[in-house]
Amino acid sequence: MKKILTLFVISLLIIQCKETPNKNAKIIERGLITSNAMVVCARPEASAIGIDIMKQGGNAFDAMIATDLALTVAYPFAGNIGGGGFMVYRTKDGKTGALDYREKAPMAASKNMYLDKDGNVIKGKSTLGAMAIGIPGTVAGLFEVHEKFGSLPFEKLIQPAINLAKKGVVVTKKQAERLNKYKKYFTEANDHTILLDKEWKEGDTIKYPNLAETFTRIKEQGRDGFYKGKTADMLVNYVHKLGGIITKKDLESYNAKWRKPVEFTYKDLKIIAMSPPSSGGICNAQIFKALEPYDIASYGHNSLKAIQLITEAERRAYADRSYFLGDPDFVRIPLDTLMSANYTQKRMADFSWYKATLSADVKHGNIVGYESDETTHYSIVDKFGNAIAVTTTLNGAYGSKVYVSDGGFFLNNEMDDFSSKPGTPNMFGLLGAEANAIRPEKRMLSSMTPTIVEKDGKLFMVVGSPGGSTIITSVMQTILNVYEFGLGMQEAVDAPRFHHQWLPDVVVLEPKGFDSIMVKNLEDKGYHISQGKTRIIGKVDAILRLPDGSLEGGADHRGDDKAIGF
Repeated sequence: MKKILTLFVISLLIIQCKETPNKNAKIIERGLITSNAMVVCARPEASAIGIDIMKQGGNAFDAMIATDLALTVAYPFAGNIGGGGFMVYRTKDGKTGALDYREKAPMAASKNMYLDKDGNVIKGKSTLGAMAIGIPGTVAGLFEVHEKFGSLPFEKLIQPAINLAKKGVVVTKKQAERLNKYKKYFTEANDHTILLDKEWKEGDTIKYPNLAETFTRIKEQGRDGFYKGKTADMLVNYVHKLGGIITKKDLESYNAKWRKPVEFTYKDLKIIAMSPPSSGGICNAQIFKALEPYDIASYGHNSLKAIQLITEAERRAYADRSYFLGDPDFVRIPLDTLMSANYTQKRMADFSWYKATLSADVKHGNIVGYESDETTHYSIVDKFGNAIAVTTTLNGAYGSKVYVSDGGFFLNNEMDDFSSKPGTPNMFGLLGAEANAIRPEKRMLSSMTPTIVEKDGKLFMVVGSPGGSTIITSVMQTILNVYEFGLGMQEAVDAPRFHHQWLPDVVVLEPKGFDSIMVKNLEDKGYHISQGKTRIIGKVDAILRLPDGSLEGGADHRGDDKAIGF
């Protein structure tokens, strides 16, 4: 009897141990979870349109086209047909690829077009007005995607954007603040009052009848509905009227280009990112390879050691970015060397835990033989298993601020992403060298970093962000947050971020994200800290594939972003 009682007590204890949760175990707060498909982007209207296309049997590429066009209406801050972008994809059978529909310099562009007679950069000429505009690539890119991967008629994919433009979009609080902030530049860049040039408030509705007509021409005429005919005439005539140099020949000759993505490993992850003229894939390859020898998970999320190590890896990657990277159709880039573990570890050889490296002492590496805050990103996974990461932009907020009123759309100011004068910072503080100098029909260097991650040969994550020069580091930190620090997708997106880009030699900490003790500890090691009012450090939209195959969305709270799925 005593033996039976003892066994009963032991069994009871085992049951209690199994049922009692570990008080020290981390509880992950998940974002939206769905089983089949998901779109995460900057506006709920666009996410809903992308999802509706997939509910009708469309794939992720169909949803991309519909979402992208809807963002032109709902998010003119960065959504566009007057700009360009990059797409990275992974098909259901694991094939990967990338599409470059980045803008190009006009044929009449020249290396010194933004310099005065003394060789100094003319302030504002590459950022505001007609001379700042590159040849738009978005429409060409969407038709390339449709031709290769589309399963539904293009007419069906563009119709929701036409309907949205006619119906109108309700202005959010954040959108009203942006429109009112930039209103003065609309007046400066244009020769008439444009549709958006008024004081906006939350709850107002904006209708875009002229944009609906432009979309209708594209629907009926294909890419020629933008690059030829009435729309092209509107664009070129207005740009010329404002003193710009884009021609009809520039538009007609534009082409999007399929490229091989940058692929590299980090521990047991395979990371697939955009290749040049994006700098994001190469920079992140360098950063991840620099971090790989360290047990960063043991340091803790956003700990002193983690921030210090990541900052020093970023510093060296951005120094190389400024020197080596540009349009691969015009310059030779030592990709294999830049992304090799041997090279990056040599670059980290002078790293010290005891004090900061000075950026003044960090130059580009020696190789023998040799984007904007106002971008937008969206991530899509469909029920078939296809995944895409797309980052698209006008560059600055509302691009050049030049608004083709008859067509209903803004034009980019991507020419600022060239090195107007090698060694002189652009609007994001990034330096460039001869590799990114202006040449006719050349594509400007970008920080856009659409990225797909595999784990154990399966889709693991789709991630990207706007944020100019902070895009690269936002994507990298989000991946680390999930993989190394065990955060859920929404938690990883919401976590405070930090950024360093070599020059200026400052660690930018997201306001209210880091306490005074952390700031002092970093300053004691010689780091210069900026934590005041600053541009946001990315607005990440991402999707995580959970172990059971379901999808978790991470929509950035820093904007009006929304994850929708089914």
